[in-house]
Amino acid sequence: MLDAGSLAEIFLQQSPACQWIISPDGAFAQIYGDPAALFARSAVELLGRLPGDVLGPDEASAWRGRFARAFSGEMMLLRERRAAGTWYVTVFPLRIGGEIRFAGGSAWEITPWSAAEQELRHTVLGALKAQEFERTMVSRFLHDSVGQNLTALGLQLDLIRMDLASVSPETCLRVGEIQKLLEEMMESVREYSYELNPSTVERAGLRPALDRMAGRIRARFSGTLRVNVDPSLKLDPKLATALYQILQEGVENAVQHSGCSAIEIAVKSTRTGTVLEVRDNGRGFDPADLVSGRRGLGLLSMEHYAAQAGLELSITSTRETGTTVRAAMSEAAER
Repeated sequence: MLDAGSLAEIFLQQSPACQWIISPDGAFAQIYGDPAALFARSAVELLGRLPGDVLGPDEASAWRGRFARAFSGEMMLLRERRAAGTWYVTVFPLRIGGEIRFAGGSAWEITPWSAAEQELRHTVLGALKAQEFERTMVSRFLHDSVGQNLTALGLQLDLIRMDLASVSPETCLRVGEIQKLLEEMMESVREYSYELNPSTVERAGLRPALDRMAGRIRARFSGTLRVNVDPSLKLDPKLATALYQILQEGVENAVQHSGCSAIEIAVKSTRTGTVLEVRDNGRGFDPADLVSGRRGLGLLSMEHYAAQAGLELSITSTRETGTTVRAAMSEAAER
């Protein structure tokens, strides 16, 4: 009859999940199951080694940060994508006598669930496209109908004011006051129409659109916002619209969630093509963290617009340096 310890050992070793224990110095102390699919290393290669000894620089940095968070008492629920599938990963503190002595981890493959999630994502993206169409229609109505009628009304009032200039100066003053209110209303309609349909970037150009967006952001953001767009950059209107949408989502995320004091927007042409970056110096996050609050509609929107324009989207973030949203297009795709 097997004792409880032996049975637990057999269970851990033969489980389809992979578990591991991290020692206080950050090295892999125990591994149960096959870690190759997640770490691209066998248990023999990982045991007794630090992440920096066996993993690539970026991956090692991510895992060091996760282990450090576990030793500080935090539990993380992560999602990691690998070429062969998708994994749910839990990293957590291990306490002995109430004191955190080790960190633990567990990973299990969820590739079939990921396929179902992709179907849901397609449904959400379809809703986004429908919403985008409706916003465009409302924007056109405001611009072509409401805006033009308000402009015509302003011209009529101007004619009335001129006709009454010598007859009733007081009435002219009242008409002038009405015209001022009308001008404010027209400006509000134009601004709202623009916000509803950022595809007006196709007409105004990316830099003017970014300047207007920056003005709106600065009105409610106390930090520094810098915009740097290569003046020699020539963009296809559709690409400019996609870049604007990704920029807008990236900046909104930084303002609302990061607690940053500085945001930098850069759009430049490199040897490999057009590159967009939104950087902030706020509190970063682990892009794989399912409970970070960052995997919502904003990310879906950025992925949607990046896919439409043939852009490669990446989000890198650390708790020390902040977050960078990057979208890049190769020269071949841009042609």
